[in-house]
Amino acid sequence: MAIADENSHSEGNVWSLCRMPFWQAGNASSSSASQNLHHQNHNQQHLDGSNHQPSSTVSSVARSLLPTRRRLRLDPPSKLYFPYEPGKQVRSAIRIKNTSKSHVAFKFQTTAPKSCFMRPPGGILDPGESLIATVFKFVEQPENNEKQVDQKSKVKFKIVSLKVKGGMDYVPELFDEQKDQVAVEQILRVEFLDVERPSPALEKLKRQLAEAEAALEARKKPPEDTGPKIVGEGLVIDEWKERRERYLARQQVEGSDSV
Repeated sequence: MAIADENSHSEGNVWSLCRMPFWQAGNASSSSASQNLHHQNHNQQHLDGSNHQPSSTVSSVARSLLPTRRRLRLDPPSKLYFPYEPGKQVRSAIRIKNTSKSHVAFKFQTTAPKSCFMRPPGGILDPGESLIATVFKFVEQPENNEKQVDQKSKVKFKIVSLKVKGGMDYVPELFDEQKDQVAVEQILRVEFLDVERPSPALEKLKRQLAEAEAALEARKKPPEDTGPKIVGEGLVIDEWKERRERYLARQQVEGSDSV
């Protein structure tokens, strides 16, 4: 009997549900759906709040994805041309120009510091200033003693730059102190040129090397002394005083001639 009572009670619930008007059933289902949607929105907001990142982090990531703005213009832009002379130390040249509006320090780096060196190895360029750097490299003999101008070289060079203040002296430690501000300008690959075969690249290299040598000789000359002349042991002769003495001496000579 207990089982029968339970069955009758459940059947009554089912029928009472069936006797519910259709608009009440719709309201019940819509209210439950709205409650589920509210819980979903609340959970989504909670997740969004827990995963929220500062805008500065997003902007820094965005800046890291952007290409680095170069401060220097290189000529040649991506290669270092060397005359192919096995068993000798050869030279290459590259023009470096500061195209930014600030003072820029640059530095050479190479994967073969024992067989290559640069002159100058680094420096500071004023806005718009340029120079020609000379790169020295020893060319090894080929294994089969055959001439191979097109042989591949694993040596690479890298030029890095750093924005600095005007009036500073160049020291390599600048790049270690401000590592976050250092930019890689270019990675340069080595390409050999046949010295017995004229080419535009070889002629351009000769012109740049001659210009670099002329600039080096000009820097070696002592600056002209525009100050007062020093004669003997600390005797300073003013230029105007020297002119006056010469004038008085000339007047005395002319007076004696007239007498």
